[in-house]
Amino acid sequence: MKNIFIISIAVVILLTGCSKGLDLIPKDTMSDASFWKTADDFKMGANSLYYSLEGLGFGDTESDIAYNVNNSVSNSTYQTSETNGDWNNAYYYIRCCNNIITKAKDATLPQGVKVYAAEAKFFRAYSYWKLLKLFGGVPLITEVLDIKSEALYAPRASRKEIADLIIKDLTEAAIDLPVRKSLSASDRGRVTKGAADALRARVALFEGTWGKSRGDVNANAYLDIAIEASNTVMNSTQYALYNAKGADSYRYLFIEEGDDSDEGILDRRYEKDIEGQVYPALIQRSGYLPTKKLADMYLCTDGLPVTNSLLFQGYNTRTSEFQNRDPRMTMTMIIPGKSVGVVGYPTPIPNWPFYPQRVPNTGYIIYKYSSENVYANTSGESPNFQFDNHLIRYAEVLLINAEATFERNGTISDADLDKSINLLRTRATMPTKLTNAFVSANGLDMRTEIRRERSIELALEGFRYDDLRRWKTAETELSQDIKGIKIVGSTWTDPILISGVNKNPYKKSSWQSKTDASGFIVVESGTGRTFDPNKHYLRPLPTKEILLNPKLEQNPNW
Repeated sequence: MKNIFIISIAVVILLTGCSKGLDLIPKDTMSDASFWKTADDFKMGANSLYYSLEGLGFGDTESDIAYNVNNSVSNSTYQTSETNGDWNNAYYYIRCCNNIITKAKDATLPQGVKVYAAEAKFFRAYSYWKLLKLFGGVPLITEVLDIKSEALYAPRASRKEIADLIIKDLTEAAIDLPVRKSLSASDRGRVTKGAADALRARVALFEGTWGKSRGDVNANAYLDIAIEASNTVMNSTQYALYNAKGADSYRYLFIEEGDDSDEGILDRRYEKDIEGQVYPALIQRSGYLPTKKLADMYLCTDGLPVTNSLLFQGYNTRTSEFQNRDPRMTMTMIIPGKSVGVVGYPTPIPNWPFYPQRVPNTGYIIYKYSSENVYANTSGESPNFQFDNHLIRYAEVLLINAEATFERNGTISDADLDKSINLLRTRATMPTKLTNAFVSANGLDMRTEIRRERSIELALEGFRYDDLRRWKTAETELSQDIKGIKIVGSTWTDPILISGVNKNPYKKSSWQSKTDASGFIVVESGTGRTFDPNKHYLRPLPTKEILLNPKLEQNPNW
């Protein structure tokens, strides 16, 4: 049952004075006088925290592997603003979490309350994690404040203080949270010990690699935590890669078939007619476009990059670059000419969705998240669709383990690769394994290959922007052209005749002016994309917050 989001919570906490002998308990709202008495009360309070989990989004358009329209984050044209939704929402939920944690300290409460206090610690860590990765150190608040609280005007805590609070909260939460397989059907989807450990591994990897790329002496301590936490999840026997669809399992994981699978550690859950989403419609998602950068990342089936492999077929036809590639490429992007079910557009329509090309910017169209249900792929036909968004999945934990191991030790054994990255390749039926001998024999770099594996396995799931910043490579990667398919000198300009009319969106000669010297579409030139390494690795604090609290210092150079 996906009933966590069914109940709307309206808990009104009234801070009022009382006169002896008067009954001041409100009759039409819940107050401290009548609430927080039972485990069910705390469960209701914790239910509201699940709304802080993200739904499907366009996160990777803030990086270099996906494009929508010119993105002010990826091209670094964004400016300081008076308010910031990420900041406001995080502190709203932090306050909610602090309230639950504070109330749960009452010694007279029943034993069953502990698990909901643990959920609140998880979500407090989750909210501080959102703040940390964007802003760095922020005000650290662990109590319920009122308008007279001095903490309202406290300075920012250090980056390390915030990271350490997150790790402490997650460590403590894991003690009282249940394991996944012990959950009842009605509680499926609630946070678990595995979710706390997996998020702890994610945060520790972020801080460890952020610090290592900047010479921080604390980096290895965080990498040790990432290794330990990821090993804890991997050894728990609670999770496994989704393999129910054989060679196509990676594709089906991200639509209805992947719901409630053993791979999902933390999901934003939806249920038709309760809390649904219009988002999966293929036409609507045509605004979430993969780029040439992402397409080129996929290895050929011999395990070599397109720049090294004799199996690479080039770019001169519509389908050539998709041949002999890592199978995850064609489970993430649609091969030109593939028919996709859409209401009103039956299979005989040629080259759907490339006729008509809805948004011909990069020429690549997303297949990941595209349902097998034709109504889900049709604008206006699916007002309340339901498959879940996987926020933390077991595949990420395997990738964390491999990367943290390599970054901590400067090397990684084949045994560690076999229990992490090579499991992902096997699931995708990629014929070549990643081994130290293969890397050495082919002049490859192990760090590059580990990062490549992460980028393609987690492609279009919103990780890339954060990864580029923690690796400290954003100043290089985000300053490059954003490119698409090769149209000049390829069959992309050949006629697509429908009832005798050429419907090819690339037929016009004007497209030649939008390409580089090799004929690839340039949707956004690198001359307009500048990433200042002294400024853009952190977002600016909202100016209104600094005005209200002069002790808050703005991030450097904003």
